[in-house]
Amino acid sequence: MSKRTEARRRSRPRGRRLPCIRYGGTRTLAGRRRPRTRPLVELLRSASAVEWSALPAADTSLIDRCVEGDEEACRRLVETHQAMVFQLALALLGDREEALDVSQDVFLRVFRTLARFRGDATLRTWIYRIVVNQARNRQRSWTRRRRDAQVSLEDYASAHGEPRATNQPGADVRLERRQLAKRMRAAIGALPFEQRSALVLREFHGMRYQEIAFSLGVTVGTVKSRLARGRAALRESMKELWPR
Repeated sequence: MSKRTEARRRSRPRGRRLPCIRYGGTRTLAGRRRPRTRPLVELLRSASAVEWSALPAADTSLIDRCVEGDEEACRRLVETHQAMVFQLALALLGDREEALDVSQDVFLRVFRTLARFRGDATLRTWIYRIVVNQARNRQRSWTRRRRDAQVSLEDYASAHGEPRATNQPGADVRLERRQLAKRMRAAIGALPFEQRSALVLREFHGMRYQEIAFSLGVTVGTVKSRLARGRAALRESMKELWPR
């Protein structure tokens, strides 16, 4: 963070309202509870795979503008990251409505704490850490109400898009693949949260060990241990399909 930005941050009034965020045409003030909605649909359905890169100068400028309260910069930050935030929340929670709620809570948290972002990790990794923390907190309260919740294949597919087949398999093959994918999602959803989060970040979002460690707030060794235990549990639950 530049000295100029640091000086602006210190001189900013404590009572200043946070910038507006737009979700699917709905404007809400960061820091104020919003009504339950179903935003992000079109963007989420066309979301592509995660690509990791170092924080570019353009992102540094965007962060500075957001800290200063630039509404256009805040909108750009949300549009850039909202699809992947939702995908991760959905994979961790397995419920579309819960994932939408968590996604909005994540961005409220981002704008409240963005001034404290030091660049120790990429902006994306920092945001993902907030997603994991918010999802963990949500699941602790949610599982008291819905202990049998499982990952919905239809919800996950609507966020990621259906895979494109090159050889156009028949209806039986497509049905078998959908059933297999549904079983795999359910098996992942049954894992303990810490194992599931490490596995989702690694296998679904392509994160490196160091990035996962930062997002989860643990060491690289702990990440590898959780991945090993999670994969072993998946192999056990799916052993009739993939015998050793």
